[in-house]
Formats: sequence, C-alpha cells, structure tokens
Amino acid sequence: MMFAILALLFLVVPVIEVFLIAQVAGSIGFGSTLLVIIAISVAGAWLVKYQGLSIMRRLQEQLGRGQMPTNELIDGGLILFAGALMLTPGFLTDALGLVLLVPPTRAVVRAIVKTRFSGQMIVTGPGFRSEPHDADGIWDADSWETESIDDRPELL
Repeated sequence: MMFAILALLFLVVPVIEVFLIAQVAGSIGFGSTLLVIIAISVAGAWLVKYQGLSIMRRLQEQLGRGQMPTNELIDGGLILFAGALMLTPGFLTDALGLVLLVPPTRAVVRAIVKTRFSGQMIVTGPGFRSEPHDADGIWDADSWETESIDDRPELL
C-alpha cells in the first residue's frame, strides 16, 4: 500500500509541477518564471537555516534541563522535509515547504505526527530495557551496566 502511494506521488507531483510551471510561464514568461522559482528556493533555504538554528537552540536547552526534546525533534524533521521540498523546483513543493516552515501550521502537523506515532516507540538495545509506566503513555526506562569499560579494550 505504501509503495503504491509513493509511486503515485512520484508520478503525479512532477506532472502537476510541470503543468503549474507551464501555466505561470505562459502568464509571465519563461525567464520570469525561472527567476521566481530560484528566488523562492533561495528564500526557502534561508528560512530553513533560520528555523533549523532556532530548533537546535531549543533542543540544546531542553537537553540541558534534562528533558526529552520531543517537539523539537519532530520540528527538526519537519524543517528538514520542508527544506527538501523547497529545494525541489516547482510551485507545489515550494508551497508545501513554506507551509511546514510556518510555526503555527508546523504545530498542527506535529500534533498529527505525535498522534499517529504515539505508543509505537519502543527503545531497546544491549543493556537497556523499557517498560510501560502508566496508562498515559509514559514509559519508564532503566539501564544497567553489564561489564566494565576496562574489560572492553576496543572502547578505550
């Protein structure tokens, strides 16, 4: 199912983009259309950089307080996706990228992502276990050391 959706997107989106570029070029000319696409990409790259640095600062503050930066991690992923959309030439992808760069609309998308993936995250690994803590979806995680670092010369 997911493959079919992705295949459809990779076929439909370029066709829509070419159609929109042709429509705009027919109205304002090819050179002007090209300049608009380049200007939007440059402005989008600047916005992505600005928003990304802001998210990094908030992420570091959260980690400094010992809190899990869930919202900042999701926002970082959305900004990265917005950057990829902004660098893709075309008006539809630029519009979607700009929508993700606006904090209020990004908050709506973040809430949808959190709802979609809540309860699906399980942290595992050597020396780490996680168990459900309560019905609110809060997980209590414990870790333990199985051997001393002195016993593992490859880590030194």
